Amino acid sequence: MEHPARTEAGLAGGTPSMKANTADIRLGTPLGDAVAVATPPATELALAGSSKQVRRILIVTDAWSPQVNGVVRTMERVSENLPAFGAEAVFLTPAGFRSVPMPTYPDIRLALTTPWEISRRIEAAAADHVHIVTEGPLGLLARRYCRKHGKLFTTSYHTKYPEYLSARMPVPESWTYAWLRSFHNSAAATLVATPSLAADLAARGFTKLKPWTRGVDTELFNPAHRGDLGLPGPVFVYVGRVAVEKNLRAFLDLDLPGSKVIVGDGPALADLKSRYPGAVFMGEHTGTDLARIYASSDVFVFPSRTDTFGIVLLEALASGVPVAAYPVTGPIDVVGDGIGGAVSEDLREAALAALKIDRGAARQKALGYGWPACAEMFLKHIQAVHES
Repeated sequence: MEHPARTEAGLAGGTPSMKANTADIRLGTPLGDAVAVATPPATELALAGSSKQVRRILIVTDAWSPQVNGVVRTMERVSENLPAFGAEAVFLTPAGFRSVPMPTYPDIRLALTTPWEISRRIEAAAADHVHIVTEGPLGLLARRYCRKHGKLFTTSYHTKYPEYLSARMPVPESWTYAWLRSFHNSAAATLVATPSLAADLAARGFTKLKPWTRGVDTELFNPAHRGDLGLPGPVFVYVGRVAVEKNLRAFLDLDLPGSKVIVGDGPALADLKSRYPGAVFMGEHTGTDLARIYASSDVFVFPSRTDTFGIVLLEALASGVPVAAYPVTGPIDVVGDGIGGAVSEDLREAALAALKIDRGAARQKALGYGWPACAEMFLKHIQAVHES
């Protein structure tokens, strides 16, 4: 049965100064100290006193089921937790639209629609606020509607498209960043997951950046699921999309003892299988089956240099599995302090160091990231733009 907070909207019938930028980047939480200014806890971002209480939020996203990625998981969990704070989410997604495959990502479908149809669906949603998750066709048309009608909207920055695009096509990252800067700077606020990402975007001229951490289901992802995968140990595992921008060859090329395991699917899977016959490719897993694989591994290796966070990092930590990664956005914010993981420009060095990290410390770090807090912070930033 569909969760009441995950309904589809309208389906019936169819550059300021850098100083100003940095003042808005108040990212605290257990993410690290890449930005020195501390954030007030979410509970201090009071909802009371607003002339307009935001109770119904339209979330516009081009990324949705059956896609399996961090964006989809984040928005699903946020919608499930919003009712506890007196709000609900309705969604405008590619569901119900004709669609075409995204170039180089055929399993991602892009909705084919018109400004008129998006306007109709936004108005039918009767929401107090519009939040735009992605910069795809639906996000672009929703932004167009909000600007045309003077409606407040917020955005969130989930994906480093400039880096992803340049990995596939000869498109300078500066061009894509210029377009993304224009897209997000027209919003009342842009929510970002980590201090290092906020600092990077601020340096590129993005404004009104607000902190929005991520969460993890610590009941599902739990060391209690640990067992024997039947593989030579130690087991070094990666979980996530199997695609060129995930930099998986950097992991698979490492000289490591034991076994290298890849869990997930994606456009690079067939090529990597043929290139690395000694690795174990388990395909896509979910739920308790995935939790068992996590907990039964010894180190989670995250070779990506382009993720904005990486919810899989939290899933691994919650499972009691230390993380090895490059010192880049996401890993450096989560395990850059050496608790629960190791980061190094030498990924092999990080992977071997992670073997010595206490699994209990990894689990303890994950307990600081909850989905209720993530949903509360999301709602309070949206409420704040209506109070200003």
